[in-house]
Amino acid sequence: MESPEIIGCLAALAQTTRLETFRLLVSREPGGVPAGEIARLMEVPQNTMSAHLAVLARAGLVRGERRSRSIIYRADLDRFRAVTQFLLKDCCGGDPDACEPLAASGATKAKAR
Repeated sequence: MESPEIIGCLAALAQTTRLETFRLLVSREPGGVPAGEIARLMEVPQNTMSAHLAVLARAGLVRGERRSRSIIYRADLDRFRAVTQFLLKDCCGGDPDACEPLAASGATKAKAR
């Protein structure tokens, strides 16, 4: 990924509702969540949520899939992985052993949720 794409992803996440929506979708992988349920869970009007989901989709962080009359949204974990890899690429001078505690602490916290 190039810097402009990374900046677009980070900008999309730099808003409370979008960040929490993305986290919700990550927690519901791999099944995804219907758009209406996302709005209900986030306590946001559906039209407002639709705008937030559009921002996340333009950044490539979420994908919507039509199922009958619903749109099921899922986090694009490959895209998010690419963003985090870009950010950590030069971590600890490129020494993966030195960065292991950082990776391990993130994995441990994710499992605890």
